[in-house]
Amino acid sequence: MNRSRMSVSVLLAALMLSASALSRHFTPSVKLADQGPRVNLATMVPEQFGEWRLDPHVVPLQVDPATQAKLDKIYNQTLARTYINRDGERVMLSLAYGGEQSDRLQLHKPEVCYGAQGFDVANRGDAELNLARGALPVKRLYAVSGARHEPITYWITVGDRAIRPGVQQKLQQLRYGLGGTVPDGMLVRVSSISTDEAAAFALQQRFIADLLRGVTLPTQVRLAGNFPPPTL
Repeated sequence: MNRSRMSVSVLLAALMLSASALSRHFTPSVKLADQGPRVNLATMVPEQFGEWRLDPHVVPLQVDPATQAKLDKIYNQTLARTYINRDGERVMLSLAYGGEQSDRLQLHKPEVCYGAQGFDVANRGDAELNLARGALPVKRLYAVSGARHEPITYWITVGDRAIRPGVQQKLQQLRYGLGGTVPDGMLVRVSSISTDEAAAFALQQRFIADLLRGVTLPTQVRLAGNFPPPTL
């Protein structure tokens, strides 16, 4: 572990201890999900935007019944669609929304879902997608099962911010918890079938940019949070 990661771990541990001490005096009771319009994934995301339209003939990865039962306890809503562009390129979009993000209920990472389906999942690292509204922090994976090769880009939102899973996720939960609020959360996963990782990740970035341009501003914030400006 390098010095930077060690410092972050120490900071996180200190914040968790502080939150534990403060929890004796109060417990977050206000749900962020109850403060605004109700989420409806099917109506938030259009079936056609930019150069993309819904392709009903291809279904994204389906999980086994045991895994689905676990997901049903975490998420209030899920949405899985495949889109195709004018060049015949396909991208799969999966959304999962949970109204309560806490230590008891947390977003189920794609590494876990794909691994449970028998995929070998390799971490391709963190990235920032410099989009029109700012820099979106994402994580990239490469999942393989037999002849199926699936590059994956994903991120999560906790409350009003798009973050990567792990330390950032914990810090964001603590930020809300210390304010007496239970945040909601969303997982956004974009993937495509390809053995050319570079081309697939570039296609996915185009798709994500088109998606965020093709929805209303409130939906943009719901899907990708209020993220900071691009790094130069």
